[in-house]
Amino acid sequence: MLIGTPKEIKVHEYRVGLTPAGVKELKAHGHQVLIQAGAGAGIGLYDEAYVAAGAEIVGTAQEIFARAEMVIKVKEPQPIECAMLRPGQVLYTYLHLAPDPDQTLALIASGCVAIAYETVTDARGGLPLLAPMSEVAGRMSIQAGAHAMEKAQGGNGVLLGGVPGVAPAEVLVIGGGVVGYNAARIAVGMGAHVTILDRSLPRLNYLDSLFDGRLNTIYSTVDALEYYTAQADLVIGAVLVPGAAAPKLVTRAHLRAMKPGAVVVDVAIDQGGCFETSRATTHQNPTYVEEGVVHYCVANMPGGVARTSTFALTNATMPFAVALADKGYRQAMLDDAHLREGLNVHAGKVTYKAVADALQLPYQPVMDALG
Repeated sequence: MLIGTPKEIKVHEYRVGLTPAGVKELKAHGHQVLIQAGAGAGIGLYDEAYVAAGAEIVGTAQEIFARAEMVIKVKEPQPIECAMLRPGQVLYTYLHLAPDPDQTLALIASGCVAIAYETVTDARGGLPLLAPMSEVAGRMSIQAGAHAMEKAQGGNGVLLGGVPGVAPAEVLVIGGGVVGYNAARIAVGMGAHVTILDRSLPRLNYLDSLFDGRLNTIYSTVDALEYYTAQADLVIGAVLVPGAAAPKLVTRAHLRAMKPGAVVVDVAIDQGGCFETSRATTHQNPTYVEEGVVHYCVANMPGGVARTSTFALTNATMPFAVALADKGYRQAMLDDAHLREGLNVHAGKVTYKAVADALQLPYQPVMDALG
C-alpha cells in the first residue's frame, strides 16, 4: 500500500502521524511511504531521518493526498484537506465528529473511508488510541491550570501547592477516567487539595485505594457538582462519552457561583466541551474570561508537548496502521472488531451511531458498510 503523511496545519500543531521508526516498520511489511517535507521538523524529526528509514519526501500536501491510498495524520482534517480526499481513500487520524457537522459533511461528500483514533476500542473496553493523548492532556491540564491561576494571567493568584502556613489550592476533577486520573496524580503530587467526581462507585473505590486517601472521592450528583465547583480554585473537565458530544455538566450558573479568578480547564473540548461556556481556543491564545472565571479550552492540548505526544501516539496507532496496510481496510476491520469501532464515515455514510445521533444524520451499521 502507498501511505502518506502530510504536515499538520492546525495552529501550533507540531505532532506528526508517522515517525521514522513507523516508516521503517511499514517498509519492512513491503509498503511505500510518502512524507511531506518538514512534517516532523518542529519536533526534531528531520527529512533526512525519514529518507534513511525509506520514505519518499514530497513537497506538498496536495501530492500526498493525490497519491496515497491511506493518509495517516494526527488532527482532524481541515477544510482544505477534506477537499483533497477522494472516494475509497483511507483516512486514519483523530476526527472528533460529534460536535463538528461541517467536517462530518465534508468527509461524507468526499466518499473517503474515515477511521477515528478516538473510537477504536480494546478487549478491556478502553480506547487505546485515545488513552495516550488523554494521559498527556490530563497531566498538562494541571500545569496549564496552575499557570492560568497566576494573577498576571487573569487568575486568582493562588499557588497550587500552597506553602507552610498557607492553604493549597482546591482542585476539582470532574470525571475519574484516564484524563481525570492523570490530572489528579499531578495535582496531588504538586500538593493541591484534590476532589474527584465520578458516577462509577467501582472507579471511585479504585481511585481511593490508588491514592491511599490523599484525595477526596465524591459520587457525582447535581448537588455535589454545585457545591464543589463553588469551592474550587481550579476545575478540570475530564468527561468522556466515547464518540459522542460531551455533556454540558457545568453551567453558566455554576460559574457565577465560583470564586473570581478561578480557572476551568476543559479537556473535553475536542468533543464540544463539558462547560456551557466553553469554546475552542489555541496554544496561541489559550484563555478567555467568562463570568469572572478564566477558561483554558485548547483543542489540541497535547500538541503543546508535541514530541512526547507524537511518540506516545504512534506507539499506539502503529499496529493498526500495519494491519490496515497489510490486509486492506475492509479485511482488517472484518478481522478485528476493535478496529471496526474506529470506522466513522464510509463511502458517504456515517457508520458510528453516536456521531449520527449527535448530528441527526442517517446511520449505516459498520457491517452493512463493509458488506
